[in-house]
Amino acid sequence: MKKPQEFIPLFKQFIKDSESGKRLKKNGERITPSSTKVYKYVLQNLTQFSIEAKFELRICSILRLSTRELQSEKSYWKKFYKGFTEFMYKKGCYDNYVGSNIKIIRVFFNWLKEEKDIYVGDFHKSFYIRKEEIDILVLTPDQLKFLIHDKVFEKKLTSTQIKLKNIFVFGCTTGLRFSDIFLLTNKNFEKTNNEWYLKVKSQKTKTYSFIKLPNYAVEIYQKYIPKSSSTPIFGEKDLSNFNRSLKRIGEMAGFTDVVDISREKQGVTKKITAKNAKNRFCDNMSSHMMRRTAITTMLILGMPELLVRKISGHSSASNSFNRYVHYAQTYIDKELSKVHDKLELYEI
Repeated sequence: MKKPQEFIPLFKQFIKDSESGKRLKKNGERITPSSTKVYKYVLQNLTQFSIEAKFELRICSILRLSTRELQSEKSYWKKFYKGFTEFMYKKGCYDNYVGSNIKIIRVFFNWLKEEKDIYVGDFHKSFYIRKEEIDILVLTPDQLKFLIHDKVFEKKLTSTQIKLKNIFVFGCTTGLRFSDIFLLTNKNFEKTNNEWYLKVKSQKTKTYSFIKLPNYAVEIYQKYIPKSSSTPIFGEKDLSNFNRSLKRIGEMAGFTDVVDISREKQGVTKKITAKNAKNRFCDNMSSHMMRRTAITTMLILGMPELLVRKISGHSSASNSFNRYVHYAQTYIDKELSKVHDKLELYEI
């Protein structure tokens, strides 16, 4: 067998090439900083696995290997996949996170072949990428209206909390991703025929949206409008602080109903048990809820699915969007059942 190369230094080079622009996406665009940040987390996990499991990580070209040596390589990568995934699950990770790590490792193998001319075989293609359908948690239309209009509640908040609440409401209305909201400047807002519109190109999907804004969203924009046309409307992005403060705002708003949360490990559904009341609705509020709330609210209140897709940037074949449709239908069925129950009751 040829002399193997160390795995970790090659993975670091993979990250470096992704950061520098030497490695590009298939469409020629640069790898985003958020993606390279995820690569670094995978590197940490691989390093930790190698140390704690005492598993030697190495890369070996399979060219000119004997049949016995090829079988040995196949066995090695089979043991790696089994050992690494078991390590991740023992850390408390769920299928989506473990799957995302494996997906990136598979991308790394492709890079070895295409960019470094190191052909280690197609063993990585047998690395199964598990996915799980995480429960969709969104605000109901009544909860959203409460955050928009209740001035008595707003008086209980600090100025910082009011701003975060307003950003959250803006996201729940427009359906923008958290990252896109904090890129908005005055150039993204346009007044036409006395109506305000939001013009935005998604940083993630590169799709364009032209969204009419309701009065309360315009008021939020005008409250934080900067003097410079290039200054972000809502300031600097701080995801961890945003999510932490949002949970507190939700608690103060009384969004404390207990919710059932389930996750999957190796395809097996596990109900998340309560720890320090972390199964309340407010404890599960985050930036992801904005876009989900916007999409489901539009569907629940009767907007045609085709138009909602156009605003959200989902393709006609998007499986993730179909989950919102399913959730909205479930909500509608629940509300209709209340009406049906009243009609079923007949007293003489």
